[in-house]
Amino acid sequence: MAKFFDEMYSDGIHTARPHYGEFTRWLGEQTHDAIARKRAEADIIFRRVGITFAVYGNDAGTERLIPFDIIPRIIHAAEWAELQTGLVQRVKALNMFLHDIYHDQNIVKANIIPAQQIFRNAQYRPEMQGISVPSDIYAHIAGVDIVRAGEGEFYVLEDNLRVPSGVSYMLENRKMMMRLFPDVFTRHKIAPVAHFPDLLLDNLRSVAPAGVTDPTVVVMTPGMYNSAYFEHAFLAQQMGVELVEGKDLFVNDEAVYMRTTRGAKRVDVIYRRIDDDFLDPLAFRPDSSLGVPGLLSVYRAGGVTLANAIGTGVADDKSVYPFVPDMIKFYLGEKPILNNVPTFQCRKKDDLAYTLANLKDLVVKEVHGAGGYGMLVGPASTAQEIEDFRARVIANPEGYIAQPTLSLSACPTFVESGVAPRHIDMRPFVLSGKTVSMVPGGLTRVALKEGSLVVNSSQGGGTKDTWILEK
Repeated sequence: MAKFFDEMYSDGIHTARPHYGEFTRWLGEQTHDAIARKRAEADIIFRRVGITFAVYGNDAGTERLIPFDIIPRIIHAAEWAELQTGLVQRVKALNMFLHDIYHDQNIVKANIIPAQQIFRNAQYRPEMQGISVPSDIYAHIAGVDIVRAGEGEFYVLEDNLRVPSGVSYMLENRKMMMRLFPDVFTRHKIAPVAHFPDLLLDNLRSVAPAGVTDPTVVVMTPGMYNSAYFEHAFLAQQMGVELVEGKDLFVNDEAVYMRTTRGAKRVDVIYRRIDDDFLDPLAFRPDSSLGVPGLLSVYRAGGVTLANAIGTGVADDKSVYPFVPDMIKFYLGEKPILNNVPTFQCRKKDDLAYTLANLKDLVVKEVHGAGGYGMLVGPASTAQEIEDFRARVIANPEGYIAQPTLSLSACPTFVESGVAPRHIDMRPFVLSGKTVSMVPGGLTRVALKEGSLVVNSSQGGGTKDTWILEK
């Protein structure tokens, strides 16, 4: 039997953990055909609503559904409370780090992080040096990927601080479960998540430029062909704000304006879902048609707030990830509540040697990679794939980190053969503004292929509803 932490059963198959007790009784009352019909109904509704995900380079088409599993991931209140405290601690430290590196750089002067790890990082933006942002907040919305391994200990797998996605699926999964199985909700006291858009809007309004009392907030999207466009439109609609593209905005007299049928309207806060490089063709990529010429100059002058801030990517780069526990100690004077996954930095001679000698047992990732691309899962790779990857690491060791292959926790999942364990992770969303806040839960992603550890939607993963049981 595979050695992994089973979220639902304490003995792997028969004895439900206490917080899953009522759900397992309910599940035992359902037939396979009834569950299959409900899953098919969910697929029809999701497709009708337009909840699809663009898959680039997929010959079968550019749009598909993210598979939705009807067996939730359940976490009890006490466990969530500790997890939430650890997430808030981590995101506070990351925001302090971002402010520091773009101002006094004390963490570099203290030799906690090597200067080259920051200033030679492709995500570091020298244009942000010395710029003051409201409340010193850079990562207004953070999606922190959490895994459970070993005997059930939580680990942070990575921090997503640039344009983290997945909130809409968290919300739509809950709506779907309540629609399909209203009876199961009467048997559980599940903490709500539906208020997230209101919380997000309040958070964005709280970081408006100084002196603005009634800020105008917009969601800025690259357009309908972006993989997460559904989410951009969904969040704008849920918050009751305009969804705009770069062509809808213009700069005049150190302010950003939106074109409307009633004339120009000033914009105070832009929740941007566009990467740094494409935001302003005058400052970054001159060939970008997605951004707003002059946006950086307004931002530098304090005339508009960007969420997340330009330059946040340096804090979620995988080469900086190993230093986050040190950041927590340095800025907060606290012991990290949540642990990192042990990480080998291939830029270091000894770590590189260990990595090359153990590729078949490790997960190796590009430091700038995302979405499950540019990585090697040693135990699931062929000898040729390992040798090809070895050459890539040797050619550019600074571009890679390596981690042990964790036995991710598994949750029972409804697959073609019935209910079977599949590996999962979770992305809770942390909002930072005048305060730091969260909704209880997050997006649980599931690797639908038997034995697979890759949960990313772009790599064939699915999603589950996440229940935090209230006391």
